[in-house]
Amino acid sequence: MQNFEKLGAFYVGRRYDAEADQPADDVVLYDAKDLTTHAVIIGMTGSGKTGLGIGLLEEAALDHVPVIAIDPKGDIGNLLLTFPKLAASDFEPWVNARAAADKGQTVSEYAASQAALWKQGLGEWGQDGERIARLRDTTDLGIYTPGSNAGMPVSVLKSFGAPAAALREDLDLYRERVQATATGILALIGIDADPVTSREHILIARLLDHAWQDDRDLDIASLIAAIQAPPMSQIGVMSIDSFFPEKDRFALAMRLNNLLAAPGFESWLAGEPLSAQRLLYTESGKPRISVMSIAHLDDASRMFFVCMLLNELIAWMRAQPGTSSLRAILYMDEIAGYMPPVANPPSKNLFLTLLKQARAYGLGLVLATQNPVDLDYKGLSNAGTWFIGRLQTERDKARVMEGLEGAGDAEFDRKAMERTIAGLGKRRFLLHNVHEDEPVVFDTRWVMSYLAGPLTRDQIRVLAAPQRALLAGTAGKAVRKKKQSDRAPALGPGVNQLFVPGEASEPVYYPRVLAAADMAFSNARYGVETEMSVVYTAELDEGAVELDWDNGEPLSM
Repeated sequence: MQNFEKLGAFYVGRRYDAEADQPADDVVLYDAKDLTTHAVIIGMTGSGKTGLGIGLLEEAALDHVPVIAIDPKGDIGNLLLTFPKLAASDFEPWVNARAAADKGQTVSEYAASQAALWKQGLGEWGQDGERIARLRDTTDLGIYTPGSNAGMPVSVLKSFGAPAAALREDLDLYRERVQATATGILALIGIDADPVTSREHILIARLLDHAWQDDRDLDIASLIAAIQAPPMSQIGVMSIDSFFPEKDRFALAMRLNNLLAAPGFESWLAGEPLSAQRLLYTESGKPRISVMSIAHLDDASRMFFVCMLLNELIAWMRAQPGTSSLRAILYMDEIAGYMPPVANPPSKNLFLTLLKQARAYGLGLVLATQNPVDLDYKGLSNAGTWFIGRLQTERDKARVMEGLEGAGDAEFDRKAMERTIAGLGKRRFLLHNVHEDEPVVFDTRWVMSYLAGPLTRDQIRVLAAPQRALLAGTAGKAVRKKKQSDRAPALGPGVNQLFVPGEASEPVYYPRVLAAADMAFSNARYGVETEMSVVYTAELDEGAVELDWDNGEPLSM
């Protein structure tokens, strides 16, 4: 066994002697439990940031630590490209055909050269195919694509389910859950809502709270119905119609309904429910690395999904007993835009909550970015570990210094740190860990995963095919059941709805048009003088056509 194979120690690379300007033989092991105080990875494009992140997650897998990895760029899916045999045939489907042509090689020849390169690179770092096999044996690897069926689909509507009683009893956490969910829903339909001044936000938050306090779940369809016919008569001291008139509520309901009816939206309904427990562990209890690929989503959909995922993770976290060891990791490959220094997107407070509270539950955050100026360094001052690579501008360096000074190191030497960072090369990082006596410069180890670059949808589809096949039957049944569920139709303001009770134990809605008439018959010659009332209903046809009252059915009243 190599000297870096120690439980609870992540093999990240070898020390680099900056004074001698040459590599040293000492391996750099990162204490896994230090991740409970969170880590930040910062480096410009080409610095080796993605390789360092993937290397950390590989070490987590070998140590049986489950991971949820949010992947906005498509690179982290490379974790699934691990080939214990290191055979050229394993590499061939994933090599870049254009790169092969640039080298004057066929795809097969280029795949063979990549396999040889990986075998040599691993060997130089004391690794081999056996270590890759152990990684595959100890951890289940899956790739998820919310809003798409390319990978494993995820049903985010389950996130509108009522939170557990323990979370509802924590008023601060419960309020954050309600506010973030409402903001995420509105972001999905393009409404940037302020929780205090936006009537759309206030209404949806009240509807969520009303249902959740009764321990009732909500989904998009039931939320649309509740917007049109709110279960409360007042918001504050104002009547519901004064606060948010019926026609305006109908317009909001229609925006949500258009989203529900949009082509492709059914992919948000299919697949496994968004469950932190199921993303972190298989049903048999095996640790899992779940890559949440969101590169295909637009900005609004990304924000919505990230908020729903963080909400779910916070709820899972609060249900765990306290621990000082590393229980799980949340990794995000590009945090810029989700925790900015000035603006307050819905994801920001959720990340800050995790940075402040997750340590007590053994949940470690690893947040990576190439844009340090776009981060809230007051929030990141909660991070105890900083992996700093090559930086692009002096402004980037200044912001990193600001973050390091805020991390609370009384002996922080700014000038020495600036000199060290200025001399960093490719795949070389400065490790600043508040749990260690001094910072360390190191070269990152060769990763076991094949770094093929951002994965395309077709490549993700191939990787996810085995898992998707297992769930296809269950997911199909869930979708069909959803389509067959009957709900009261959503109509515009001014259109009255009447409901006639049926014989079924559960409500079943069949839309029909109802006509009622009072009729009087009077004829002195025949001695007729009578009145009667009739009620008929007629089926609705498709389109704007006349109703067939000849086939109308009488309705007894």
